[in-house]
Amino acid sequence: MAKRDYYEVLGVERTATQEEIKKSYRKVALKFHPDRNPGNPEAEESFKEAAEAYEVLGDQEKRARYDRYGHEGVKTAFGSGGFQWSDFHHASEMEDIFGGLFSAFFGGANPFGGGRGGPRGRDIRMRYPLTLEEAFSGTKAKVSFERREVCSPCAGSGAAAGSKPERCPRCGGSGTVRLSRGFFSVQTTCDQCGGAGTIISRPCPDCRGEGLVPRKVELTFDIPGGVDDGMSLRLRGEGEPAPQGRGERGDLYVNFQMREHDLYTREGPHIHLDLPVSITQCALGAEVRVPTLHGEQIVNVPTGTQSHTVFRLRGKGMPAGNGAFGDQFVRAIVVTPRKLNDRQRELLLALAEESQEDYHSCRKKSFFEKLKDTIVDVVS
Repeated sequence: MAKRDYYEVLGVERTATQEEIKKSYRKVALKFHPDRNPGNPEAEESFKEAAEAYEVLGDQEKRARYDRYGHEGVKTAFGSGGFQWSDFHHASEMEDIFGGLFSAFFGGANPFGGGRGGPRGRDIRMRYPLTLEEAFSGTKAKVSFERREVCSPCAGSGAAAGSKPERCPRCGGSGTVRLSRGFFSVQTTCDQCGGAGTIISRPCPDCRGEGLVPRKVELTFDIPGGVDDGMSLRLRGEGEPAPQGRGERGDLYVNFQMREHDLYTREGPHIHLDLPVSITQCALGAEVRVPTLHGEQIVNVPTGTQSHTVFRLRGKGMPAGNGAFGDQFVRAIVVTPRKLNDRQRELLLALAEESQEDYHSCRKKSFFEKLKDTIVDVVS
């Protein structure tokens, strides 16, 4: 079944403010709260669906990608299996819904911070500058950054030489405890050992008991064509390891930052270009060569074209998903020559003399009449 529109799920307009979205989500979440709908699988699904919608719309960056590209634009925010409760980052904002739920049912434990089998490693975020050409065609990127890796002297145990971690008495060494209530059955981090499964009495001097030390790493990954400024790419498992390897590694989020281009400006999937043309080309008409990201194109400039006329080149913009492309808009900018030789001046004077009647009649027109004369339909 096709996914419902996130705005529809939360019952808000696309122009809703962040506060309105948060307020509406609270209302929907309380309506389908497990305590109010015990044993109701449809309510369970609606509760999770609302959480997924708020995870996207409650984040301005994710919301911007969703508004532009729909569900396809936020696909990388979740794993291949789609939205999971481990993807939900707003439980702390909804203390009356989630905090109260887990305090009452699970003794205060919150399952959203932990991964399977223990605490999750820390996520890493980094910026990646991107040219328009790279964003258009996609590219293979190579980055170098620092992240914490397993400490070699203690093999990640966090214990000093000659000692070893002791098993945690609360979780029996698993690092997690399982809590259940209604349709919620979650495995959460042990509150006594912090998910390590062990307690360290003599910490390793190299990592100070953390089991992790900073290291510089290099990583190569593919950037898909069509990414835009502010978008991010989630690389699962490329964050930091969990303490003592007891849980999942964190993720690496690569946030794209578009560099300014010498020729083009970008507006979503569309490209804009100002094209210098001469007075004679506009007056007499001409075929001009126009650069695009798809290669050079020929544009027919009709006789009598006015400055700032816009020509539309369909499908010559950025990738827009599903094999489609945006458009390129070419604005003709008439360039007046700064220097004239004697022959050029003579010809222009002759033209001015020949056009005196039209020139004077034009000056008699009202401002709005002259403005109307400069508006030309966009070429399709």
